Amino acid sequence: MSSRKKWIFGFLLALLGLVLFMGARPQKCADGLCADRHPDAPAYGVPGAYPVGRRDFSTGEEPHLVLKVWYPALSQDGPEEGSDYSYEIKIGAPLGTVKMASFAGRAIPEAAFDVARGPYPLVVLSPGFAVGATAYGWLAEHLASYGFVVIVPDHQETLDPQNELWRAAVTRPQDVLAVFDFVDAQVGSGGVFAGLVDAEVTAVIGHSYGGYTALAAAGAQIDTASFQAHCDAAIQTEDPTAWLCEMLLPRLAEMAELAGLDGVPEGLWPKTADPRVDAIVPMAGDAYFFGQPGLAQIDVPVLAIGGNLDSDTPFLWGPQPTYDHTSSPRKALLALNDAEHMIFSNTCESVRWFAKPLAGEFCDDSVWNRNQAHDLIGHFTTAFLLAELKQDANAAAALVPDAVGFSDITYVAQGY
Repeated sequence: MSSRKKWIFGFLLALLGLVLFMGARPQKCADGLCADRHPDAPAYGVPGAYPVGRRDFSTGEEPHLVLKVWYPALSQDGPEEGSDYSYEIKIGAPLGTVKMASFAGRAIPEAAFDVARGPYPLVVLSPGFAVGATAYGWLAEHLASYGFVVIVPDHQETLDPQNELWRAAVTRPQDVLAVFDFVDAQVGSGGVFAGLVDAEVTAVIGHSYGGYTALAAAGAQIDTASFQAHCDAAIQTEDPTAWLCEMLLPRLAEMAELAGLDGVPEGLWPKTADPRVDAIVPMAGDAYFFGQPGLAQIDVPVLAIGGNLDSDTPFLWGPQPTYDHTSSPRKALLALNDAEHMIFSNTCESVRWFAKPLAGEFCDDSVWNRNQAHDLIGHFTTAFLLAELKQDANAAAALVPDAVGFSDITYVAQGY
């Protein structure tokens, strides 16, 4: 594991005594993290016209998968109380899930569904490894305000890369299939999502390992030969991200067993995909599992986003090969110049005292104002999903390279 990751993991575990015996007291706006939202956000970076509600559900089968759902809601009478989104990291026993910080949102808990204008396309958002679902509340809320139902599964994993990373590579795509099964059971007459969700018009988006999950959901297949070659080169050159290979390569046999295979395939593994996935947005998505043969299995529209200063999922390990090797007739690649890995998660308006040393890792970026980055991420993600799931011509026009004139990004596209 990289020295930085080892330090973070060790520091979080060292908090055990402090948290258990002293509790957790919030500290407001630590280190200037409460910056106002960028006033000059691009067209689709500002909130949409739909009021947004938020509810929690869980799948019925064991083990239960908790689902956080954001959706177009009816306007509320009287004062509206928004949501407080926790920035949670799943440390595991004995500490459990640790709330590092919080972020104020606009979604109204338990608000009534707006079915009059439905049903709405479904977007499944897969969080980063061991990160809680509400850490992406800003993006889920933003998409719901444009007329999407966003479901965020709370993947059951903890921040133990050596023992959990390989397992999550198998279980995460299965979680997405479980979400689809749950939605299928609830969209019919009498179901909780009846009139709200169009289960035949869907996208999967995700950050980091969630980006890997989105790729798998669209048909990408792990390729043993490509993964081995990639890792051999990374280890030989002492690439600082080679720790990922060290966590995963020795566990391929266990991954295959968990996936129900008789052994480790020499080439492509079977798909864990749903044919209804119409588009994907992997953000700093871990594409190194798949190589060119595995990524070429994807033929749905793709928007790959990443920061080119990312040292956890380097741009050349994730977004760039995703754009280069998918077979999609329409695809785009957005680089946030000099942005780091956690740029996609919530800001931290209230940082707990014990988490202040980690604020720079999870809550801030060395170059970017995170709110400004979110404006751009929200703009491109929203325009892409509107274009692909709602056939919105104006949104599609915003994806044409000649129409993109923002500073501090690099953007290329094919088919727009």
